[in-house]
Amino acid sequence: MSESRILTSSPVLLILLSLLMASFFDTTAGQIGVCYGRSDNPRQNSSNVVALYKKLNIQRMRFYDPDAETLNALRNSNIELILDVPKRDLQRIASSQGEADTWIRDNVKNYNNVRFRYITVGNEVKPSDLDGRSLLQAMENIDNSVSKAGLRINVSTAIDMGAVTDTYPPSRGRFTDEYKDFLQPVIDFLVRKKYPLLLNNHPYLSYKDNLKDIPLEYALFKPTPVVIDNQYSYKNLFDAELDSVYAALEKSRGGSLEIVVSESGWPTEGGPGTSVENAKTYINNLIQHVGTGTPRRPGKPIETYIFAMFDENLKGPPEFEKFWGLFLANQQPKYDVNFN
Repeated sequence: MSESRILTSSPVLLILLSLLMASFFDTTAGQIGVCYGRSDNPRQNSSNVVALYKKLNIQRMRFYDPDAETLNALRNSNIELILDVPKRDLQRIASSQGEADTWIRDNVKNYNNVRFRYITVGNEVKPSDLDGRSLLQAMENIDNSVSKAGLRINVSTAIDMGAVTDTYPPSRGRFTDEYKDFLQPVIDFLVRKKYPLLLNNHPYLSYKDNLKDIPLEYALFKPTPVVIDNQYSYKNLFDAELDSVYAALEKSRGGSLEIVVSESGWPTEGGPGTSVENAKTYINNLIQHVGTGTPRRPGKPIETYIFAMFDENLKGPPEFEKFWGLFLANQQPKYDVNFN
């Protein structure tokens, strides 16, 4: 019997091979979630939405505003959830540990058969925002409440690419002067707790603002001239932007942090470069890409949440804010997406 025949007939090897294949598939579909926003009229029926996630094998959801109907629909669904603490609640929660305890009780503890993955305290909070002064204290109070409730849920916040400057080449990336002092205590908190930082990474926004300098192909994961940055080579804008934030973290005592891409998408109309075909190309290429990591974190799957499940007609201006959905309001798909 040949050596190859012996190896392939080994039960141990077959088990290892099956585990490897499971790991491979987990790095693709398993790393992808979809954001569920509700800035639409009429609003979706939450039970129907959860059923659609399950039908499509979407295993993770980001939800921006605690809502009893949606949380009840998620019970026993096995969908992992990022739940946002809305900015309007930050000052109140930061002012009182009791308020944080109540928020966790009402929106998390009371739904113990919902799989909470992260709690995001504020979304794209800016240093100039009145709520910005409350961000760190609100995060600490929510984290304390999670612990007191006997739960194990990571607490973080979501930033956007506006917090970072000098992103070309990515190794130069640093937090802007305005954001640096604002985010440093947040970064220190996340490092201490070993929680990830959440990042809304939208190459479309960078592309539309730099049409002369950024090729559309580079933003859509299509073949394009490679950007060389010392020992790193970049074939797409998504990786370049993500690694510029990693570079900024390294300059701010945050080199140990992982980044979760809490939003990434492409609108189908309303601005330069928007089309159904471009959105389809971006989303499907993104899904295929996230298992491979970035040049700075090669082989490290990127937990990523597509923005968004549905168009949201109450958003805007600008007009393109209405059209990020994978689906129309009637739950008809705008284009084919392969989540597997």
